[in-house]
Amino acid sequence: MSAPNQLDSAEKSNPAESMRILLICHQEEMLNRVVVPRWLASFSTLAGIIALRETGRQKRRRIQREVKRVGLFGFLDVVLFRLYYRLFLARADRRWEEQKRAELFDRYPEIPVRTPVLECASPNSAPAKNFIAQAKPDLMIARCKVILKEEIFSIPTCGTFVMHPGICPEYRNAHGCFWALANRDLERVGMTLLRIDRGVDTGPIFAFYHCQLDEIEDSHIIIQHRTVFENLDDIQAQLTSIYRREAIPIDVTGRKSAAWGQPWMTRYLSWKRAAKRRPI
Repeated sequence: MSAPNQLDSAEKSNPAESMRILLICHQEEMLNRVVVPRWLASFSTLAGIIALRETGRQKRRRIQREVKRVGLFGFLDVVLFRLYYRLFLARADRRWEEQKRAELFDRYPEIPVRTPVLECASPNSAPAKNFIAQAKPDLMIARCKVILKEEIFSIPTCGTFVMHPGICPEYRNAHGCFWALANRDLERVGMTLLRIDRGVDTGPIFAFYHCQLDEIEDSHIIIQHRTVFENLDDIQAQLTSIYRREAIPIDVTGRKSAAWGQPWMTRYLSWKRAAKRRPI
């Protein structure tokens, strides 16, 4: 472990040392919880971390929303894929995540020991609001599945940003990478850096990021992770540009906008069949 004074010196030598960033993530998501903080602290002042622990009530509400979106038969398709993923894909994905964590741990040092951390169920709660206000972030990164209230996402002076797994506006909401793959819309398999507004992934877009696709070996989860963790240097540069008020949003006027939900078993199978037929 690096000594606190060494970390302080590293921060002081950083050209973006005055940029304060706060992270919201889920406690159980390894890469977001332990790697993203190290990366953020490598080029800015990590103002704090809100680590979310989902409650049973929140899970039930998510299920209700998905049933309302796709109906009972569609939800059965979702459940079948969840079961398939758990039995046949999750173990390989965990190995990949562990390897990526080890790789990035070698690149980014530990976060300062004084970094404040709040564990709570909702980023929209009063404790979370007070925590963010006291941290006084310039930017906030929301690596979470929860829709933030305006009174929360408006606190940072430069805005709150998401690294959305999908190219917006065509693939808004959850699992955009999966649906672009399933639709064979391979040019739109990627990540969107956007600033949160009152809508669902409808805010100003500042960058798109992609990765080299391996549709045969990789799950959609690994692919969407790669669009983030293989582009950290470029994302860092863009966040710094946003902080300096130099970044200009991308004009997406006239492009089709669509919201997507959870992956379906039937669409997963059709995706993999099409991937195997794709010319190398």
